[in-house]
Amino acid sequence: MSEDSPKTTEVEETEASSSPAELAEAAKEVSAEPPAPDSEQDGPAEPSTEPKTAVATETAVATEPSEVEETAKPTAETEPASPKRPYRLPKWVDEQDLNQQELEEYEQMFQMYDETLKDIVEGEIVPGQVIAIENGEVIIDVGFKSEGAISLSEFTDPDELEIGQDIEVFLEDIEAQEGQLVLSKQKADFMKVWDKIKDAHEEGAVVEGQILRRIKGGLVVDLFGVDAFLPGSQVALKQTPNLDQFIGEKLPFKIIKLNKSRRNIVVSRRVVLEVEKEKQKQAIIAELDRGQVRKGVVKNITDFGAFVDLGGIDGLLHITDISWGRIGHPSELVTIGSEITVAILEFDRERERISLGLKQLEPYPWANVEEKYPVGSRITGRVVSITDYGAFVELERGVEGLIHISEMSWTKHVTHPSKMVTVNENVDVVVLKVDQQNEKISLGMKQTQPDPWLSLNERYNVGAMVRGRVRNITAFGAFVEIEEGIDGLVHISDMSWTRRIKHPSEVVRKGEEIDVMVLNIDPEARRVSLGIKQVSEDPWISLAEVYPVNTETSGVIIRLLERGVVVELSHEVEGFVPISQLNHPEIKRPGDAFKEGEEIPLKVIEFDGKNRRVVLSVKAYFRDRERAEIDDYLSKHPVAGTVIGDVVAVEDEAAKAEDSAKAEKSAKAEDVAETGDAARVEDTTEAEDTTEAEVTAKAEVTAKAEDTGKTGEADG
Repeated sequence: MSEDSPKTTEVEETEASSSPAELAEAAKEVSAEPPAPDSEQDGPAEPSTEPKTAVATETAVATEPSEVEETAKPTAETEPASPKRPYRLPKWVDEQDLNQQELEEYEQMFQMYDETLKDIVEGEIVPGQVIAIENGEVIIDVGFKSEGAISLSEFTDPDELEIGQDIEVFLEDIEAQEGQLVLSKQKADFMKVWDKIKDAHEEGAVVEGQILRRIKGGLVVDLFGVDAFLPGSQVALKQTPNLDQFIGEKLPFKIIKLNKSRRNIVVSRRVVLEVEKEKQKQAIIAELDRGQVRKGVVKNITDFGAFVDLGGIDGLLHITDISWGRIGHPSELVTIGSEITVAILEFDRERERISLGLKQLEPYPWANVEEKYPVGSRITGRVVSITDYGAFVELERGVEGLIHISEMSWTKHVTHPSKMVTVNENVDVVVLKVDQQNEKISLGMKQTQPDPWLSLNERYNVGAMVRGRVRNITAFGAFVEIEEGIDGLVHISDMSWTRRIKHPSEVVRKGEEIDVMVLNIDPEARRVSLGIKQVSEDPWISLAEVYPVNTETSGVIIRLLERGVVVELSHEVEGFVPISQLNHPEIKRPGDAFKEGEEIPLKVIEFDGKNRRVVLSVKAYFRDRERAEIDDYLSKHPVAGTVIGDVVAVEDEAAKAEDSAKAEKSAKAEDVAETGDAARVEDTTEAEDTTEAEVTAKAEVTAKAEDTGKTGEADG
């Protein structure tokens, strides 16, 4: 049975009292019911080429006559058939209750209403007119029984909208829950340019768009009137922190992703720039060659140099090729984004590596440097660097000279150049040597002042008494500062007339002020010899009367030696007693029976005022004494008992003492070598050793002679 048959039955059951106007309104509502959609979609479907039927009356008219006849056959057997109308009456109107005139009036009324409506179909673009703009929405009349509303956000230029303006919109739904049409401006724009966008994507064509606004993750681009997404990573060749700078600009893009159902369009500017850069790169590589001068833009700066974009290919400008002068960082002379002119130093075409130079475009500063800075000339420069061995001074940009630490002061002992100069300080220097080939200039700072050593003889005469401060003490003597920067050496042998000093600290202390006598001045070697004992008179002139030969006295042992002992006499005089004169035949060394601090009886057997030595003898003292006195002396100095362990210990101590002596002599030689007195220390040490040996030998000869003489007298 057809759809019209049951509906005809319903019409028969309606009240016949309904007015024609009510019937017409009801028919209008029925005809406006949209057909149910076949299926749901993620986005708007493409416009159908076959128009959909919007009203029920048109569906009824489109039905074939054969179908109507078949449907009407069962009814014709029971009741007379009703004529088929080109419209559908409301369900509450019974066609049997209307006469022919009333049916014609209904037909005319429906025809007049249909002429005022347009044939509109869901999923298609329809023309409309703006009739109002209110509450953030645009009210559109598309010629249907109701209007539709579109949000202002769907319009690219909402400020340019005017009432009465004709626009095209996309019909999503004929009737929503509120009874209005569901329209979309964005979908209409999308549908109109979809084919163009799809072709551009498939062909990889470059399209132009305008940046509208910034959103999370990127920018919105107006592409053929629809919104497309430009990710932040696709805006430029490298990450751009400020995306707002592109808003409002028209730029070329490539479509890299499409999704019609979601109306999602993703574009990229980076792809376009990469293609352009590659073209520029290949063009530059083809014509690039060593020695060319080109302009470029500083792209990046590192600690070791700057990368310069030559128009599609980057080159490295190393820090050593930026300036002839000294720079700490490339940013001192170049900045990112600045345009500079550079020279092509090296070009590896296979590896596409380019070395650039900036200083090569300037004159070579070392040309004719010997003429600009002749030896002996005095100039002013700036300290640019300080090392352990000296300071580098910039004479002009690209030309530096070295002040060695030894050339900083005539008199001061400079431990580090930073004690004399600081970085960026302007100093006066004198050119000492120029080596243009190796780009080296030797400078001197002390040469700007007169050499105080040259006039030292004028200020200090030999034999003059001066007062100075002990600045340093070494194993061989003490350095005394007689004026600022001028030190003289008081040798250990010049500290006392009568005592044998083992170390200078026995006589002087560091920082102490003492009186000294100038003994010698050598300006060329820069040495001054001083003496402490020379300040007082030589006591040995009068000691000849105090200690004549055969004088009996006593002394205190102050030092034990291998060949004998050193004793201290009155008047602060030291004397030497050989081991053979200690009157103790059972000992091999003095330490076997004697100790430091013990007092022993003595007799002078030799007095040498010229060489300042006194030789004494215990044996000579007891020669005319009673046996009891000798036994008493020997009992006071018994021979110490020894065991194997003691012998080994003694030998070890002797070995250690020998090693210590050698080390001390070596230290003396090293220290004196630095001050130029090495020869003097060696001579003094040898003299000391020789003196002890000579004294021992002479003492033994003298004792033998005395014994022989007395024996002869006894025989006679």
